[in-house]
Amino acid sequence: MERDIIRIDEEKCNGCGQCVPNCNEGALQIIDGKVRLISDLMCDGLGACIGHCPEGAITIEKREAEPYDESKVMEIMISKGFNTVVAHLRHLKEHNETVFLKQGMKYLIENELKLSFMINDVKKAVHQTDSINDEAGCGGGCPGSKTVTFNPSEFKMADNQNKDSGQSQLRQWPVQLHLINPGASHFSHSDLLVAADCSAFSLSDFHQKWLKNRTLVIACPKLDQGKEIYLQKIISLIDQAKVNTITVLIMEVPCCGGLLQLVEMAIARTTTKVPLKAITVSIKGEILKEEWI
Repeated sequence: MERDIIRIDEEKCNGCGQCVPNCNEGALQIIDGKVRLISDLMCDGLGACIGHCPEGAITIEKREAEPYDESKVMEIMISKGFNTVVAHLRHLKEHNETVFLKQGMKYLIENELKLSFMINDVKKAVHQTDSINDEAGCGGGCPGSKTVTFNPSEFKMADNQNKDSGQSQLRQWPVQLHLINPGASHFSHSDLLVAADCSAFSLSDFHQKWLKNRTLVIACPKLDQGKEIYLQKIISLIDQAKVNTITVLIMEVPCCGGLLQLVEMAIARTTTKVPLKAITVSIKGEILKEEWI
């Protein structure tokens, strides 16, 4: 399977940083005077950064998608120098990718004799509060789309919250399909709920019955732009994240059926066949149909 990912021509890059704030995933940073892709894992291939590069140094290329391998990534990061290694590991830490962070540190330890810097210096820098590039305003990424994983059982209800409303069952952020990163660890081997935007407002038991123990993506097949991006992300969730099952929750209105069609198209283009359940909800919040497809 191929995936879209950005390519940076370092000879053309002048380090202006105009591309950095336009990467929703925060995968770009200015380091040592050049823009660096510090995380293949977080690059969604959307290309929002391209139009903001005045030098034409950023392009999109298709690569054969291999399972994410932190050791291979670290090889590339080490070749870029100390600051890039630190930025990459800190990015994993900030996005709660603790498994990959441990793998990255293990790779450094195993290859310590090949390094041109000290591992202890990397550890100190990764755990510093201030980013290397904060003084230049080049931290990058939208805080609202930062990948976060959490455990609903650890949530505490506020004193002024209605205890009868039930506990939130949301396990990750973000949830909008344009913003999610299929490579985030919380999607790996999870049961995925693909919900139409309106469905949660129609179902009173959305959290307890439909969202509980599932990861979530939401979309509107009528109003959202970039359906091809949606298709590629769902394909990645199946082939790379290897989700166990997919449940599509849609409204009874005709346009909502486009979301189910999108998921069916993705499954048809993948090498892994995943069980698919479709649920149709009335505008009054009634379950009209529930079936495995």
